[in-house]
Amino acid sequence: MDNQALISLIVSLVAGGAGGNAVGAILKNKNLGPMINTILGLIGGGIGGEVLPKLIPAIGALIGEGNLAGTGGISAIVGALLPLIVSFVKKPATPA
Repeated sequence: MDNQALISLIVSLVAGGAGGNAVGAILKNKNLGPMINTILGLIGGGIGGEVLPKLIPAIGALIGEGNLAGTGGISAIVGALLPLIVSFVKKPATPA
């Protein structure tokens, strides 16, 4: 793995984690907790920054090759969406 790819991966993970925590902070009723929001954000960021541009060429063309701002942006968006989607699917805890 070359330096550019490693930096891109780090940007994707950091932006995804930040996006996951941001959606938890903004939508208190959908907050899964900081640990889960961060983990899901990291997963979403990795998918958004590294996988989606390869699977969907239009996204790859939109962010451009080696564009860290574009990679960070799409990673933050997908990193925020994944915890949000999980919070809608997750069953609410029943009070004991």
